[in-house]
Amino acid sequence: MASEVSHRIIRTNGINMHIAEQGSGPVVLLIHGFPELWYSWRHQIRELAMAGYHAVAPDMRGYGDTDVPLGVHNYSHLRLVGDLIGLLDALGHHKVFVVGHDWGSIVASHLCLFRPDRVIALVNLSVPYRPRDPTKSPVEKMRSLLGEGYYICRFQEPGKAEEEFARYNYTEIMKKFLLGTLPGGLFSVSTDQGILDTLETPATLPSWMTEEDIQYFAKMFAKTGFTGGLNYYRVLDLDWELLAPWTGAEITVPTKYIVGDKDLVYNTLGTKNYVHEGGLKKNVPFLEEIVVIKDGHHFIQQEKSHEISQHILDFFGKFKLSAL
Repeated sequence: MASEVSHRIIRTNGINMHIAEQGSGPVVLLIHGFPELWYSWRHQIRELAMAGYHAVAPDMRGYGDTDVPLGVHNYSHLRLVGDLIGLLDALGHHKVFVVGHDWGSIVASHLCLFRPDRVIALVNLSVPYRPRDPTKSPVEKMRSLLGEGYYICRFQEPGKAEEEFARYNYTEIMKKFLLGTLPGGLFSVSTDQGILDTLETPATLPSWMTEEDIQYFAKMFAKTGFTGGLNYYRVLDLDWELLAPWTGAEITVPTKYIVGDKDLVYNTLGTKNYVHEGGLKKNVPFLEEIVVIKDGHHFIQQEKSHEISQHILDFFGKFKLSAL
């Protein structure tokens, strides 16, 4: 039987980072997205530990019990990956397995891009790796394709989204983000509406989310607010400038990509075609598996927790001996 989840603070890259961990053996680093926490991996932590791995799930910079530095520039990919390299050094592990979801998938991809020597294999959930487009910045591209009402464009102005969110309490916000559905199927609204106003939440919680879960998320975001997480979006164009040296670079670690067939990411911005018509394989030449989960939505590691854990274990099990 694996030990219980334990918590500690690691000093890394100039910040204090909170991590939750369980088990012993090869390290699996679990990187969460927006608006989530280490807690999003609560099911995987347990199942990975039971299978003989050391599961490590940080609250990323700007979230939970990790520091929330001021300034958009403090949330660049270079700083986020720097946090994780410092974490791995503090743990005393040179090479680890990595799993990312949502923004965590983007950070995980850039960890592999910058430091492939530190990663044995990668599982990305929801968001596939896309290389830097040298012709147009990401926010400019989204504005031209989806308009000013697209949520990432709406998130760009500091303080604006926070004002919109303030109309709701934290419990309502978390239910809307984690469980809400969009009538139009695209996270884009007219500029005279708030982003959260259009999200419809179910009358009752689904089987995979408890009131206790919602309250944990709500309590932690009440402590930090949302600015840290929103800064990941606000630094996109600065990241685009900083990442110029990696234009055309590929992910060169063994990779598995998993997505739900109902995930908005999968059904927006040409992601489905990119994934299945060779674009992802071209940029991730060691892509070994693509898994589309039937009736899976965005927060899939919580919604389909056991299925996702099994997919992670099946893939990493191929490499386990080389990690010991």
